[in-house]
This record gives sequence, structure tokens and C-alpha cells, in this order.
Amino acid sequence: MKKFRKVLDGLTTSSPGGTIGSPSCGSAAGTPTAAPTPKEIDVQETLVSENFQLCKTVRHGFPYQPTALAFDPVQKLLAVGSRSGGVRILGRPGVDCFCQHESGAAVLQLQFLINEGALVTACADDTLHLWNLRQRRPAILHSLKFNRERITFCHLPFQSKWLYVGTERGNTHIVNIESFILSGYVIMWNKAIELSTKTHPGPVVHLSDSPKDEGKLLIGFESGTIVQWDLRVKKADFRIYYDEAIHSVGWHHEGKQFMCSHSDGSLTLWNLRNTTKPFQVTFPHGKIQKDGRKESCKPILKVEYKTSRSSEPFVIFSGGLSYDKAGRRPTLTIMHGKAITVLEMDYPIVEFMALCETPYNNEVQEPYAVVVLLEKDLIVVDLTQSNFPVFENPYPMDIHESPVTCTAYFAECPPDIIPILYSIGAKHKKTGYSQKEWPIGGGTWTLGSHTYPEIIITGHADGSIKFWDASAITLQMLYKLKTSKVFEKPKPGEGRAAELVEEDPFAVQMVSWCPQSRIFCVVGISAHIILYRFSKCDANTQIVSLEVRLQCESEDVISPSENENNPCFSEPGSHSPQPHHQHPASPGSGTLEGIKDSIPCLKVKDRVVRVPPGYQAELVIQLLWTDGEPPQQITSLDINSAYGLLAFGNCNGLAVVDYLQKTILLCMSTLDLYGTADPYQRLTRSPRRNRQSTSGLTELSDNQQSIDMERSKSPTSVHYPTSLHNDPRVLPEPVASLRASHYSPVFYLLDNVKGPGRKLSLPTDLKTDLESRENSFSRSRSSSVSSIDRDTKEAITTLQFGESYGRKSDALPTPCLWVGTSLGVVLLIPMSIPTNQEERMEESVTIGPSGMVLMLKGSVLRFGFLDCMGAHIQSPYEVWRDLNAPEDPDRPRRRKLVNFSPSSSQDACGEGHLAVVCSERQAKVFLMPSQSCLFVHNITESSFVLRADVVSVCNSVCLACFCANGHVMTLSLPSLRPLMDVNYLPLTDMRIARTFCFTNGGQALYLSSPTEIQRITYSQEMCDNLQEMLGELFTPIETPEAQNRGFLKGFFGGNAHTFDREELFGEAAAGKASRSLAQHIPGQAGLEGMKVAASGAVGDLARARIALDERGQRLGELEERTALMMTSAETFSKHAHELMLKCKDKKWYQF
Repeated sequence: MKKFRKVLDGLTTSSPGGTIGSPSCGSAAGTPTAAPTPKEIDVQETLVSENFQLCKTVRHGFPYQPTALAFDPVQKLLAVGSRSGGVRILGRPGVDCFCQHESGAAVLQLQFLINEGALVTACADDTLHLWNLRQRRPAILHSLKFNRERITFCHLPFQSKWLYVGTERGNTHIVNIESFILSGYVIMWNKAIELSTKTHPGPVVHLSDSPKDEGKLLIGFESGTIVQWDLRVKKADFRIYYDEAIHSVGWHHEGKQFMCSHSDGSLTLWNLRNTTKPFQVTFPHGKIQKDGRKESCKPILKVEYKTSRSSEPFVIFSGGLSYDKAGRRPTLTIMHGKAITVLEMDYPIVEFMALCETPYNNEVQEPYAVVVLLEKDLIVVDLTQSNFPVFENPYPMDIHESPVTCTAYFAECPPDIIPILYSIGAKHKKTGYSQKEWPIGGGTWTLGSHTYPEIIITGHADGSIKFWDASAITLQMLYKLKTSKVFEKPKPGEGRAAELVEEDPFAVQMVSWCPQSRIFCVVGISAHIILYRFSKCDANTQIVSLEVRLQCESEDVISPSENENNPCFSEPGSHSPQPHHQHPASPGSGTLEGIKDSIPCLKVKDRVVRVPPGYQAELVIQLLWTDGEPPQQITSLDINSAYGLLAFGNCNGLAVVDYLQKTILLCMSTLDLYGTADPYQRLTRSPRRNRQSTSGLTELSDNQQSIDMERSKSPTSVHYPTSLHNDPRVLPEPVASLRASHYSPVFYLLDNVKGPGRKLSLPTDLKTDLESRENSFSRSRSSSVSSIDRDTKEAITTLQFGESYGRKSDALPTPCLWVGTSLGVVLLIPMSIPTNQEERMEESVTIGPSGMVLMLKGSVLRFGFLDCMGAHIQSPYEVWRDLNAPEDPDRPRRRKLVNFSPSSSQDACGEGHLAVVCSERQAKVFLMPSQSCLFVHNITESSFVLRADVVSVCNSVCLACFCANGHVMTLSLPSLRPLMDVNYLPLTDMRIARTFCFTNGGQALYLSSPTEIQRITYSQEMCDNLQEMLGELFTPIETPEAQNRGFLKGFFGGNAHTFDREELFGEAAAGKASRSLAQHIPGQAGLEGMKVAASGAVGDLARARIALDERGQRLGELEERTALMMTSAETFSKHAHELMLKCKDKKWYQF
């Protein structure tokens, strides 16, 4: 614990974060008369660096670019490998584990050690890895790197410790799974084929042991050659040479015949009694043409031949369709007796596998399901029902159903919100699924004690929104909302929407959600905002539409014309009013030319629509086209349910909307918000007719008549309190405040603000130049008239409503809007909001920019409030009420507001609060209302912050930041001491930057691939509890006994099943393999979390603890073995003594 004390008096503030143009720095004239008396700020900071550790927790979604599939029929676990070297292991809901190969090489094949709690992976870098699944975070035990040959196929017989490895050269090697050492036994390709054969048989594409005799290995070569190799005598039993290339082989369980799939779309059935020609050749999808020839078909990539006791065998294969049927979807064909069922898939099939009751290949297989791994989905088909229904997938494999464009993460939600969303969403679930239980039920998982309600929201390219229950490190879909239903369907090639965004006009750009009031706001890529309210009842509603003209006209940027008496009442479309076409703030007005262009990108439904229970659209706000230019993307948004206000901004300016009265309160260019307090002193570009000086906001009071006239023009014009303009103490100096806001960072939208956007690029577009992004933010922040004037539009990058002090003279906090811009400027806009419910619906809200300015390096990202004790102050909110529910005459519905006023907890510390401001480069903490900078911390010089949030961790608060160089860091509040700085994740693409978000409880998430969400924690407490929260992969289960291997059969049945691989493949018999052939690499023990803390004491302690545990475990095992040996020795001694006594007096002939 550390105490921070600082004496503040507002007169001699000389911190390094002093504000630009702030008279409070050494100027008595700038001291507000009502400033609080100097008091001592005493904040007990409880967070220390030991409270923080970074590690991954769980990954959700579909494995991106999958390549391989494996199933353990005893443990009931499924493994999926991917092109990036990832492995997902899935069991029952809650059992979901992600492993990553450090090399990042694609996973070619997976092989479970059935019921052993281990997994072998073969990767594209020709390395085999053995994973230990008997721990909650699997780790690699051994690796074997092949140096001279490429791995093409692997096969591990059940209950064997010898792995067969086929290579591109056609050779077959054998690896000991226990030691991961190569055996000296090798089946060379030239020995497998006949000496007279002149051509190379090609790579090994199949390996399997005969169900009839484990000592016989079937080797399939790509060219069409099949060899059955007798492992004992080291020679081929038979060789088959077929004209068509082989893709896969499947045995009948009796071991008397097998089936092959070929590149010409045919299936061949071979009988071991006669291998000269196939017993049967079929083209399942090849019809005979009129000329008598077969249709040419696509290759059958895989076939499985599974037998059943109660019915005909199942022949399941993928591919094989005729070429002439263009545009047909990928298929899985199930042949069951004479019935042929073709299942069409939405995506190409990567791999499939039949799930069978028995792990033994020489028993009747009894398949009950087929797992089909597609390029973008995982489905399981029920084989026990004739119509082959699909199982309902308990895993969230459809996150990417439409590409994810933004994310939001909410921890510690109100406990009632998840059941309500689930009950609404359950009504719209699909039907027709199999009634049987999900067949992949391995592992164990229990709801841990460290769980609380969490919700993840994803926005998508098609305009849909998905709410997910993320409690207890699982992910379950709760509710889906389609924002496109608000609009009329755009006709192809028509309207401005087609020019603006051809493919996805409804794509979600950012979301803002208040869980307490259940108000939800969506920003779309077509410069539109939709406000939703939640209701349990359906309703007939008319959606209100507001149109806002927020466009900067290039010819009159910053040009106070002759109408200078009223600079703040400029038209929304420009920085200053023009006498020839004066616009009030109401939309759609202007000259004939303006009307022609003042249209939105999308058309809102203008009829009464029936809306189901759930989120119901109430208001749509759209920006308009101006002079043939599309509206710029919205870069910031905030909504406050207690105030009934919504604020948004882009690179042209700021707009504030009263969503209760459905009116536009403020629509102003960024420069007009400053008045004369522009810290950059930007000059005008168009000539003025009257060269008289202006005095900023104070000049509004000089011509009150013109203000009243302006108000009369539009009911939605801005109402300014005259006291603001007559107060000489209004100084160009504001402060900042923060909320852990939950919409995507908006920095990426600023790349195109230098000119009007012709076509908006979706956030799903991953190609970007990070260097140019870096350069765009390293521009000079100097106050000289430089390129800031000529090139850069100052975008509104963050907004925050909250209770604060609009002026230094304020004794009590009032509703305020904090505004941050891309040039590092913070503005404060105070508001006057009627408190009475009836007055609030009738009287207008008054807004008046104060002109106060604060400066930071880099674009402003986040605001936050703390009280003077260092506790986080939440934004006020309205308690949710169902507006569509039947009215109760005895209990009329009234607005119930919850307000967290900064002055409510300041009895001991005086009035005021602390404001936290974080930009791309630095963070500052200010004291309000004096606006004194207490602390400043330069976060980064060489990079820039992408995401920052004030979050609660361990019953305290801190500032969490994610930088473009991959560093995740936390800073204490209010002192801004660095607590953690971990180089976690190099920014490889902009997808991570756009979707990274922090939340309370020390958690964060980002989109690790287009289909997967990765959750991480930076809390030491959660890292410690992670083992308890994760599912257990391995469960001790007794291996089922072989049905056809009784004692007598095994004893008298000859040597068919007494095959001893150790005798053949061990070092004594086969010798050692060449050292240059493969290199053994010992596995890295320990958990992933240790890597982060490896250099510190925590890492040493963790390693010591693990070593002690392992030592204790070994000692325990040694003790048990010693006890067993002693017992065995005593038993032997006893029997020997009895035998001695029995034989003591016998003669030799009595034996």
C-alpha cells in the first residue's frame, strides 16, 4: 500500500501537465471565486504489481482454417487442428481447451492415444508432438523433428505404443510414443513394391493395421499402389496396382475386405482372397450417358466403411459428384444398404469421421454419428435416425455467421439481464434437431465459485447483433437482433447506399449499451445510429427518424463571415454560417441544390411495424449527403439514460440528440465548439467581408435579438443560457472524465478523414499499412498555422456524459458532456436538464459550450471519473421500465433515476472529483472544478495506445491500456504508477486493434481470428483461480473389454493376436535409427501463465511449487512401489518357506 498526498490550491499549479492557455497556472485572475479551499487529497491506493499477471483464459468460436480432426471414442473428446498450428479440444459444454504450437506450422493430422489422456499432432514442419491432456492446460511432453523426409500420414493402433509414420518419399517409419525415439525398423518404398516396378509409388496416403492380424500393415500409396506388409517376416503379402490415384482406405471389421476411394469418383471393394482385381467397382454419383460412357466425377476424398449388427453396413464418403453439375454445394453421402442419402453442406468439407461405439477395429463398429468438419462450421449428424438429423451444437461455432465488425464486453452485469435475454432469444431458436444428447461428452466441468454475470456483444457485417452469455468462461448465445429490419431493403444498384457501401450497408461499426436501463445504441457504417429500448411485450410502433447535416464544406472551413454576431449558430453543414444559404439545425433545409443532395444513405421504414418482444427500435438518426459527398463515418458515441441524451461525432463535428423529445439539440462543427479558445489559433481560409475581431462566446450576448430570431426558425435549435456568455470567468480550459465505455476504438476511422470518403471500408477488411497509421498519428501537435490547417479535419474521438463541473466557479456538479478530439483536445460542455418528469418531456434541454480546453499528446481515447477517495464514479442511469407493458392505474410508471454524484461521498474531502483522461500517448489526472493537473504519465513514445479503459480490479480501479506494439499495461489511479507492462501480442492486423476491449474484473478480449474470440485476464487472482474454472479434459474411465478376445480364444487361437511389437521395433531387435533422420526435442513443462512471469519471483516460486509437487508425486509413487515390492518379497518368502517345509523330508523319488 502506498499513500499519495498532494496539496492543491488552484493558485500555484505547476505540474508537467499544465494546460495550454490556462490562466490558473500562476495567474490570480484565473482563480475562480468559489473554488474549494486547499485541502489534502488522501487516496489509499491498494493495487500493487503483484495483483497483475497476464495469461489467456479461453478461446471461443470456430477454429479458423481447420485442417484435421480426431476423436477419442472412450474419453469422448474431439480435437480439431488448424492451419495456424492451433488445436482445439472439445468435450461436454464447458470443456473447451485451446493449445498452440509455437512454430505456428499447420496441423496435418491428429491421433489420440485412446483413453490414455494424450494426443499426437503431426505438423507441416515435419514435426511430431506428444501432448499431455491429463492437465487442465495441456503441454507438450516430446517432439520429434524429421530432417530429411516430409510427413504425409500417421497411424497409431489402439493400445499400441508404436506410431507408424508415412512420408512423401514413400517410406514408413516407426516411432516409440513413450520415449519419442525413432525405431530402427523402416519399411522402405523400394522394398514394399516389386523390384520390377519402374516408377515411384508416390507418397504414403494411408496406413492401417489389419483387423484380422495386427502384424499386417496396409500401406496405400498415392499412385494407386496398395501393399500389405507382414511386419514379422518383413515382406509384402500382396501388392495391388490400380490405375486411379488413391485418397483413402477403409477396412471391414472382419479384416477380409477393404474399400478404397479414388480420384475418378469411384469406390473399389477389394477381397483379400483375390487381390488381382477389385471385387466391386462403383461410381455412386456417376450416371451412364446416352453413348454408354460414365459421367466424369470429382474425386472421393475420403470413405469410411462401418458395419452394424442390426442393419446393412454404412458407407460414408465426401465428394464424388459429377463435374457437369456446376454450382452444387459440397456433399456428404451416406450409403446404407440400397438407400443413398446426400447431405448438402454450406461450406467445403475439410474432414469427417464416423463415431463408433467400440475402439477396437476388429469388432462390429456400430456407428451412431458422423462429425463433419467444414471450412467454417462443425456439424454432427445422427446416424441412428433414418432422416439423419443434425445435433444442436452446444459450442458457439457461429460467431462468424456474418463477419464480426465490433465487440463489447460487460462484466458484473445485473443478474436478471441474462435470464431475460435468454427467454426472449429462446423463442426464435431453430428446430428440427436430433432429440438425442450431444455425443461429444468428454471431460468434466463444474461451475466455479469465482463466477459472475458477463455478457459479450458482437456486431456483424450484415447488421446483426448477437448477445452472448460469457459467464464462467463459457459462451452461449442469448439473443440475436437484426438492425437491417429497421430499413427498407435497398434495391441493387439504386440510391446512395449502393455507391457508399456496395456489399454491407448495414454493417455495425460500434455499439453502446446500458445494462441497467437496457437502452442499446448501434452505429452503422452508412452513418446511421439506431436507438433500441427493451420490452417484454410485442408492440405496433412507428420508428422516428431524424436526419442530421454534419458535413464540412471545403470552401468555407473556418470562415466567420459577416454574420459574426452569431458564430455558434452556424449551419450544421459548415464551420460558419453563410448568408446566401442559412440553415437552421433542422435537417433537410437549404437551397434547391442542397435539397437535391440532402438525402440519407438508407431509407427508414415509414409505416407502423409489428415488433416482437426484445429490443425494439425507437429512433433512427442518419447523416445526410452534402454536395454529392457521402457523410463521414461516425467516430464516437455516448448515450445516457438518466439525461435522455445521445451524443455522436465524426471528423466534421458534434451532434447531441434528445431521444425523449426526438429533437436535435446541438449540431456544430468541431471548430465552432472552441469559439476563440482554439489552442491551435487556426486562421480563416476564405476572405471575410467584415474584418472585425470577435470575442468568442461572450459575443452571443451582444445580439440577443438575433439569437431569439434564430431559435424561432427551428424547434431543434440550440438553447444557450445567457449566464454563460455574460460570465467573464468562462476560461478556455476544460478537464476530462472517463467511463469504461464499451464500443470499439475509433482510431481506424481517422485514416481517411483528410478527404471526403468515396467508399467506406468495412472493419472486417484486414489489410492495412500499420506504418502509415503510425505516421498519421505522429503528426505535429504544434500550435503554429501548419498542416493542421490545410490537411487535417479534427475528429471527435470520444464522448462521455457525466456529473461534473462545467466551470471553475461551480459549487455543485451538473450534467456535462466531455468531448475528446483527434488533436488531443478536451472540451467540456455543461447542460441544464429539467429534473421533473413532466417538465423533462416538455421543456427543452439547454446546452452551452464553456470554451474550456485541455491538451494531451495524441488523440483522446477515454475519460473517467473518480471521487476524491479514488473510487470510480459511474455515470447516472435510469432504472429500466417496460414502456409497452399494460399501465397500472394504481402505480403509474415514472422515471426512476440513479445518480452517482461526485459530491455525495466528499464529506471529508470537500467538493470536487478527479477526472482521468487517456490519449494515444499519455494519461493525465485532473482535479475538478479547479482543473489542476495532479498526475501525468507518458504511456508510450514509440507507439500509440489503441484501447484504454478505467476498470475495477481487486476492489480498486486502474487504467488498462493496449498499445499498437502489443504491450498490455495497467496504471494505478490516481497516481498513474505503472503496475504491469507485458509485451503480449504483436499487432499483426487491424482486426485485433478494432476488437480489443477491457472490462472489469481484470478481463479483456479480442478477435484472434475472423472466427474466434480470445479472452485473457490481467488479474493475478483470476490466474490463480483459472485451474479451478477450466474443465478437466481427462477422466479416468476403464477401457472396454474386447468382445471377441476371450482367454481360451486368445490361448488356442494361434499367434494372430500375440503380436509383440516390442520384439520387432525395439532397439534390441531393430537397432537404432539414423541420428540425422530425426531429432528428438524434449517438451517444455509448465503452464502458459509461467511464461509471462518467468523472469520474476512469481515465476521462480511457481516453478519451485511445481517442482515440489512433481517431486512429492514421484516420492509418493516411489513409496508405493517400495511398499508393493516389500509385500511381493514377503509373499515370495512365505511361499518359499512353505515349499521348503513341505519338501523338507521328501526323498528324491517322491518328487
